[in-house]
Amino acid sequence: MFHPSLFKGMNVVVTGAGRGIGLEVARQFLDCGAIVYLHGGRMAREPLPDFLDAALTDGRAFLSYADFSTGGGIELLATGIASRFQAIDVLVNNAGTMVGRFLAGELTDQQYETVVQLNQTAVVQTTRALLPLLRRGTHPAIVNTVSISALTGGSAGSAIYSATKAFVSTYSKALARELAPEGIRVNCVSPGTITTDFHERYSSAEKLEATRKTIPLQRLGTAEDCAPAYLFLAANALSGYITGQVLEVNGGQLIC
Repeated sequence: MFHPSLFKGMNVVVTGAGRGIGLEVARQFLDCGAIVYLHGGRMAREPLPDFLDAALTDGRAFLSYADFSTGGGIELLATGIASRFQAIDVLVNNAGTMVGRFLAGELTDQQYETVVQLNQTAVVQTTRALLPLLRRGTHPAIVNTVSISALTGGSAGSAIYSATKAFVSTYSKALARELAPEGIRVNCVSPGTITTDFHERYSSAEKLEATRKTIPLQRLGTAEDCAPAYLFLAANALSGYITGQVLEVNGGQLIC
């Protein structure tokens, strides 16, 4: 684990932190001394995990909910963050989901637009909205969540989701070049097949088992496996000379 004071006194924003990888990322930042603003998506989670309940009570964490399927939700989140923080040191753009599996010949315009808004446009809008606060941060860093499917194309019905993740990967590299003169680093974490409720919704048990057998480490990943990669890329002391990169966390899945 990282040192408990690695992010002491730093302000961290994690979108899509209501569950899964985002929630674990927020927990590990809190464990390392950060003050964390969690975006929990559209709906409140009840009950809250004990660690988060305690952090909210102590004023080490803040939590709000906003629907990223519309631009108005991002504006709402940004207003809430600005009311708490005068500067942001770390932004983790983690919000997004597959929405559903849509085959190419059956995909509707509305489905397409929803997937693109949640996974692609929202990253651009959130980054734009919070850049003024990031520019006031200490060694500021942006860490964006992409996916192994950005490279592989994913499986049937996930073409648009995979394409949006590829967009975020390329966008992040361009952003890293643009913001480097200001000292803002931009990197991505690319999870492989991770056992969160994402795959409970969008993958069958049979499909997951077939995938597991192809992974050199012979197991699916967990949120706990992924979160340290975010902290590593966010910490100037650990990765201050790394920007414009994609860190793959997949148990070796890509080498097969």
